[in-house]
Amino acid sequence: MNNHDHTHTDGCGCDVTPERVDMARRRLMAGAAGAAAAGAAAITGTTATAATDEARALYADPENPGLPQIDMEIAPGRTALVVTDPQIDFLSEDGVTWGVVGESVTEQGTVDNIEKLFIAAKAAGMPVFISPHYYYPHDHDWQFEGTLEATMHAIGMFDRLGPLNLDNFEGSGADWMPQYKKYIEDGKTVVCSPHKVYSPAQNDLNLQMRKRGIDKVILAGMSANLCTQAHLYELLELGYEVAVVRDATAGAKVPEGDGYLAAIINFRMVANGVWWTDEAVERIGHSA
Repeated sequence: MNNHDHTHTDGCGCDVTPERVDMARRRLMAGAAGAAAAGAAAITGTTATAATDEARALYADPENPGLPQIDMEIAPGRTALVVTDPQIDFLSEDGVTWGVVGESVTEQGTVDNIEKLFIAAKAAGMPVFISPHYYYPHDHDWQFEGTLEATMHAIGMFDRLGPLNLDNFEGSGADWMPQYKKYIEDGKTVVCSPHKVYSPAQNDLNLQMRKRGIDKVILAGMSANLCTQAHLYELLELGYEVAVVRDATAGAKVPEGDGYLAAIINFRMVANGVWWTDEAVERIGHSA
């Protein structure tokens, strides 16, 4: 394995240089992106402001549900907005995953819907927590990985040069989406330590919320069937009530399946609420 206890240069031999990180971050996903390119090629404009009619129809709830319909009430002072991975690599056309997530992000209006939630939460004085995703050079020394862990590492997704090194970070795939910075960097939003695979089991999200008396969560962010779903499961197991905002997330579409469809099925089965963004914004406003 490579020794990362040194300054990285083009001649250091470890292949973790600023140039490599930047180039890897801009590559489309090999293999999966090629398979999805035909469907994603048409997605070149700006994101929609809301889920399209086609998307609402495609992922519509059943007319006659077979399961109990559960809902969550917002309790001021006890409810927070949690956003997973609001970063360029997931949500921008410049991100390394756009070839597989771009279609879903666009048809759900995810980028704008997440911003609507930020605006509503800030206006209502609701606490906001970010659970980000970063990989450092030492994370590339893992001896075994799952399918998407290997993929993320191979394409340089969320790569940073070190936990205390912000060189080349601004505007990189690991950085926040530009339109979110005024909400995330306002001095009030809690940016948690990074989660490393999918769930918040290894970061301080639970600690930060418990220390503030939070026991209800409005959950949004990326990616629907991966980090967002894993956060949902972990928070439920920790005793939180969680409502997921269904069009403030999105998922990859690959030959193996539609990640968003997989997620929305599970959201219906386990969440305390599954809301549209407009509904969430209205509820947040009424709770203020």
